[in-house]
Amino acid sequence: MIYILINLVPIAAATLLGLGIGLVWLRASGVLLPGLPSLLGAALAEFWLAAILAGALILAPEEAGAWVMAVGSAVVIWAGFVVPVIAVTFIALRLSARQTLGAALHWLVVMLAQAVVLQAIGLTPPPGA
Repeated sequence: MIYILINLVPIAAATLLGLGIGLVWLRASGVLLPGLPSLLGAALAEFWLAAILAGALILAPEEAGAWVMAVGSAVVIWAGFVVPVIAVTFIALRLSARQTLGAALHWLVVMLAQAVVLQAIGLTPPPGA
């Protein structure tokens, strides 16, 4: 987990971008903006998502190219982990397919944006990696 400390600036930038996208998304959806406790929880979740994505990008093989791996890693993590969790949760809550699709699309946009920021700023592998 040392890679998180080494890459705190790009991860923090990706976190802020994710939060910004989420706030704009909520506003565009006509949802009231969250209070401070919800915003802090969202910030922690966005930070963790950016940290995991940063770890994936650090470990990604160089053969495919940095930008292909950045976008590809975001899509694979989104499709493999985020979409199933959203689907199961939204089905259990009996929310509509439109709400499920909207939430999934929101997270795809966030993850792609975070991957672009992480790749553009650059990541430093931990010692010995």
